[in-house]
Amino acid sequence: MSKKLSEMTLEELWQLFPIFLTEHKPYWTDWYNDEVNQLKSILPSDTVYHHVGSTAVKDIWAKPIIDILIVVKSTRQLKDTADTLQENGYIVMSANDMRVSLNKGYTEKGFAEKVFHLHIRLENDIDEIYFRDYLNTHPDIAKEYEKMKLRLWKEYEHNRDAYTDAKADFVKEYTDLAKNQ
Repeated sequence: MSKKLSEMTLEELWQLFPIFLTEHKPYWTDWYNDEVNQLKSILPSDTVYHHVGSTAVKDIWAKPIIDILIVVKSTRQLKDTADTLQENGYIVMSANDMRVSLNKGYTEKGFAEKVFHLHIRLENDIDEIYFRDYLNTHPDIAKEYEKMKLRLWKEYEHNRDAYTDAKADFVKEYTDLAKNQ
């Protein structure tokens, strides 16, 4: 009998769900659109969605996980949105009063075919959009980002936090550039 995800340590989760990068897949946009259509059936009609993360950047390698930024207008709407998503099978990864991240596609046997990370943010907290747009309009910088990710992949294959931290300065630098253009 395998453990439930909620019973696993962080180290066990990282072993079960290693970082894995793959070449860009055109169908990632379809996965995003299909998931948003499902979300539209359960969330208010004024909810705003954005495809973010590396799967939203043309022609770079990425973890095959679709990141969806859900932009809300208030902390009340943030909480209500998170509650609705949990009621519909999404699992909270992290939460505070200003941000909630949820996932879908993680099982006790590993990744499902389609994996999603949903990031609920307030309207003034949309750095992921700036970074995505900057990489899509600067393919040379996108390729630099890809090279860094490929270099970090095996070093941090079983430590998502360290992998994310190792990319943080690069992400901040180009997000700030994008915001100041």
